[in-house]
Amino acid sequence: MLEDFLKYQAKTTPRPLGLEIEHASGSYLYDSKGKSYLDFIAGVSALPLGHSHPKVVSALKSQIDKYMHVMVYGEFAQAPAVALCKKLVDLLPRNHEVVYLTNSGTEAIEGALKLAKRVTQRSGLIAAHRSYHGSTHGALSLLGYEQQKKGYRPLLPGVRFLDFNQEKDLNQIDENTAAVLLETIQGGAGFILPEDDYLKKVKKRCEAAGALLLLDEIQPGFGRTGKMFGFEHFGIAPDIVVMGKALGGGLPIGAFSASKKLMQKLEDQPKLGHITTFGGNPVIATAALTTINEIISSKLIQQMGKKEKIIRKNLKHPMIKSIRGKGLMLAPIFENSKIPNLLVPRCIKKGLLLFWLLWEKNAVRISPPLNISEEEIEVGCKIIKETLDEI
Repeated sequence: MLEDFLKYQAKTTPRPLGLEIEHASGSYLYDSKGKSYLDFIAGVSALPLGHSHPKVVSALKSQIDKYMHVMVYGEFAQAPAVALCKKLVDLLPRNHEVVYLTNSGTEAIEGALKLAKRVTQRSGLIAAHRSYHGSTHGALSLLGYEQQKKGYRPLLPGVRFLDFNQEKDLNQIDENTAAVLLETIQGGAGFILPEDDYLKKVKKRCEAAGALLLLDEIQPGFGRTGKMFGFEHFGIAPDIVVMGKALGGGLPIGAFSASKKLMQKLEDQPKLGHITTFGGNPVIATAALTTINEIISSKLIQQMGKKEKIIRKNLKHPMIKSIRGKGLMLAPIFENSKIPNLLVPRCIKKGLLLFWLLWEKNAVRISPPLNISEEEIEVGCKIIKETLDEI
C-alpha cells in the first residue's frame, strides 16, 4: 500500500510519515504489521472521542440505513442537521441564533468572511501575524506567514496584519475594516493564549469602528481547553464564531454562527449568498451531534484541567523550556528546531504519535483525544522524556 500511496496519491510534503494504518480504536492506531501507536495528535485535534467511538459508529450506521445525501444545503429539512444546529445554538452565546453548516473549517472561514463583507459593506480585513485559518484562497489571504503563501499571489487585496497580544496594533481597525479574524488561541504559532484582556480590547475597538470580530475556534473548540469554546475563558462573545475539526468527531465538517439578523444577509440580494452541496450532510451531522452529546454527558470538559496538570507534571525535563497552551492543547517548547525534528520520528518508532506545529519550529503538538486515560497520558509522557534523554 505504501508504494501505491507514494505513487498515486497527491501529497503535501516531499517526505510524508507514511504509516500504513490498518485500524484504530480509542487512543491507539495500529499499522499493517500490527504495531500500536498511542495517539497524542488526535487527527490534529479532530478526534475528541478518539478512534471508532462505539456511540458515534452506532449512530452513523443507523443514519446510513435511513438516508445519506438527498439535497443541497438549506433546501430540505433534514433532522440530523436541524438537531445539530439547535444544539450548537444552545451552547453558543445568546447573540448567536443560527448556524451555517459547511464541509470544512476553511470553508466556514470563507463563508464568515463573505458574511462580514456583506453585512458591513466594507472590504478591509485584518488578521494576525503567524495565524492559520485554512488553505483556500480567502483563508490563505489572511494566513499570517508569508513563506506559506508567497507562491500563490495575488491574493485578496485590503488585508492587513497585526501582532497578536499587541494592543498598539489595534489602531489598524478603522472605518474601512469589515472584520478582524483571530484564532482564540493561536495554533500554528505555538498555542499562544491571549493576555491582559487582549480579546476584550479587540472587541471594544471593533465595536467603535463598526467592524465585526470573527473568532476561529477550529482548534480550541468543543472542550479541548476546558470550556466548550475557547473564548469562554476570556469573557467575550464574538460576532461570528467559526468551528470545525473536533465538531465532526472524525468526519469532515465546518460551521459558522451569528445572529439571525446578520446571517439573513446570505439569503437575499443575492439569493444563495453562500452555496454548499454537502454542507449539513445528514451522516456527518449525526456524527457531530453524537460527538457533542458524548463530550457533555461524559463530563470530558471538566477533566481537561486535571489532565493538563498531569502532562505538565510528567513533562518536566531540562530540554523543555516551557509548555504553552491550555487543557489538552499543549506545546512543549525546546531550545531549537533540531530537537522536535529528532523527537517526533523517534517517538513514532517507539509507538507514540507526536507532530510538529506549523510555524513554531521549536515545539511539538500534544493534542490527544479528550477521553484519553490518565494512565495513557503518563505512558506517552514517559516515552517523550526517555527519548529526550537519548537525544
